[in-house]
Amino acid sequence: MPSAAAAHDLFPFAVEFGQPATAEMSRERGPGLALQLPLLGGVARESIFSGRGEVCALPGLSLWSSGDVTIGWATERVRDESRLVPQTHALYSRMLAAAKDRHIYRIWNYVPRINARAGGFENYQAFCEGRSLAFEEKLGRAFPQMLSAASAVGTEDGCLSAIFVAGTAAPRHVENPEQLPAYRYPAEHGPRSPSFSRATVAQIGARRFTFISGTAAIKGHATVAPGALPEQLRCTLDNLRLISRESGTGELFNAAELRERHFKVYLRHAEDFAAAKNFLEGELLRPSDAVSYLQADICRAALNIEIEATLVA
Repeated sequence: MPSAAAAHDLFPFAVEFGQPATAEMSRERGPGLALQLPLLGGVARESIFSGRGEVCALPGLSLWSSGDVTIGWATERVRDESRLVPQTHALYSRMLAAAKDRHIYRIWNYVPRINARAGGFENYQAFCEGRSLAFEEKLGRAFPQMLSAASAVGTEDGCLSAIFVAGTAAPRHVENPEQLPAYRYPAEHGPRSPSFSRATVAQIGARRFTFISGTAAIKGHATVAPGALPEQLRCTLDNLRLISRESGTGELFNAAELRERHFKVYLRHAEDFAAAKNFLEGELLRPSDAVSYLQADICRAALNIEIEATLVA
């Protein structure tokens, strides 16, 4: 991990949405990623880890470190989508090497044209293959037992980007009893199954973090109500409720000790924003929540909405 730095070299880590291009943020804005994901509503800047940390640049990767937590991030141009498998494999290999012996708690992925096809597979399926190969190479064939929460949504600017959070404390990974674990999906979903758990609970310093993966209208491994937003909203909320119970955060993240709730709502169609916002404000959200509504393609073309959360107790 990086060595100690002077106080004036310490910065909070952040992610900004709705930017003109995906890129490393400037020194004036602090360390993090600016993402070209259109912001439909809510907050444009997310800083879940608001403390100040040291920044270190490695080949093809940046690291932010503060006490028990390390954040790594990388972004690179994909010039040939038929090469997405080896490019993803290389990016993930760098991330896993940078994490060293720390446990990974959460990964956010941004995949160029996620539903487009190149080389016989969708870009998401190619991404999943490269990611899975990197995990197996680093952690062995039993790697599914160590998979953290994650999400992957599409971008339109040709950049493959990823952010990971890792720490020293051993986490607890969580599955949804009504969904097949993603790492066990059958071959119809691609040559390699997606590599993530539905949620991860981790103690970071004095705070307990619950990272909820991107959650959508899937039961078992099948898409529910393809292309129908109202039904997908209800199914997604039901899955969030089930994951909340399994994670120990009560009925739909209403645990009394929760002091911060961060949500990202990904919508395939911008015109669905008002309907989704009205539904979620009535069924899930509370005024103190930090929420970002973003336009993005989702891992399956038949899915119109995906919701993720980070909860802090």
